[in-house]
Parts: sequence; structure tokens; C-alpha cells
Amino acid sequence: MEIDYNRIDDAVLALLQLTSFTDRGITRAWKGHDWDALNRLHDKGMIGDPRTKTKSVVLTDEGAKRANELFISLFQKTA
Repeated sequence: MEIDYNRIDDAVLALLQLTSFTDRGITRAWKGHDWDALNRLHDKGMIGDPRTKTKSVVLTDEGAKRANELFISLFQKTA
């Protein structure tokens, strides 16, 4: 089976939206996700460096916007 890592990254980014919060004007999310996916999201400029001792990761402005869009498109209940 061939895996589409971009789709995995989209799902992880959408789930980061689920656990996101704003602290002093910075959007953060708990980083309890696959490390490879978090590293790819960092390489894509969606999140700050996940290799820190903090339990959360900073979402860039672009990453926060994209996370919200993905969360809605993937998880919004349709009638």
C-alpha cells in the first residue's frame, strides 16, 4: 500500500485545531501526534519547531488558518 503523507499531514493539522488555544496572542496546540507528521508540518511552515521540551507547538498564522479550514472540511457534520 502506498501512503499519501500529505493527507496524513492534513488530518494531523486539522486535529491540532481541535486542541488549539490562544496564549498571549499566539495559537498553540498540544503536540501528542506522530513525530514524523509534526516534523513535516514544521518543514511546510505550518507549525513551529516541534522538537522542544514544551508540551505544545506554535501554529504559524498560515498553519492556524489552514488547520481551521481543514477541520471544517474534514469534520463538519452535513445535514
